[in-house]
Amino acid sequence: MRKSIPGLSAAALAVFSLPAFAQDDPVPALTVSGSAAVVTDYRFRGASQTDKRFAIQGGITITHESGFYVSTWGSSIDDYVANGSDQEIDLIAGFSRTVGAATFDLGVLYYYYPGSHGANTDFVEPYASVKGTFGPATAKLTVNYAPKTRALTLDGVHKEDNLYVAGDLSASIPNTPLGVSAHLGHSWGPSYLIIGSGKEYTDWSIGATYTWDHLTFGVSYVDTDKAAYSGPGGRNISKAGVVGSITASF
Repeated sequence: MRKSIPGLSAAALAVFSLPAFAQDDPVPALTVSGSAAVVTDYRFRGASQTDKRFAIQGGITITHESGFYVSTWGSSIDDYVANGSDQEIDLIAGFSRTVGAATFDLGVLYYYYPGSHGANTDFVEPYASVKGTFGPATAKLTVNYAPKTRALTLDGVHKEDNLYVAGDLSASIPNTPLGVSAHLGHSWGPSYLIIGSGKEYTDWSIGATYTWDHLTFGVSYVDTDKAAYSGPGGRNISKAGVVGSITASF
């Protein structure tokens, strides 16, 4: 916020000692936010996408004052995830509106895997969520549905769909830079890109964060009820693990 009187210089204000009035800076129609991160393991719905190795991630979001937004997010992945691709790029468009303490969000997410050697790996997933804030705590329910596509099957010929429902709880600890979170999700339907064969499974995690300026340091414990599923390195990518992260926000 700045104080000013149109048409008068600072010197004139000092001489005449006139009272200044407050004038708010105009709110921009578009806002831009982004992040960059390094994680010790990229877990997607509980399953490792990097054979339990490090990943580099980043994203940017442009939001209009009306509530419409577009976003892109990307991560390095292991090439077993999408038939030779080393990248996942998410393209997102949606609309968000806050009513009272609740925030509603509707959108469409497109998973793009460049360099996937011609296989059917890309797919579209509409989503909807509702989030409520209660003091320092936030609760969120999300539903994602991928319509039938060859990208979700092991043979790449037949078409299958997938439904994922998740609940998230997070809270900041008052007067500290610390935060805690918990996640529980369930997937119905097979998905080669998620966790290999099988009709359904549950994933969950708990975590904590420490924020300093624009940096957030995180650690979480992630697990699923999926039986052993090995990546090319012989690691069980659906088994429990601890994931660390460093995220820079701007």
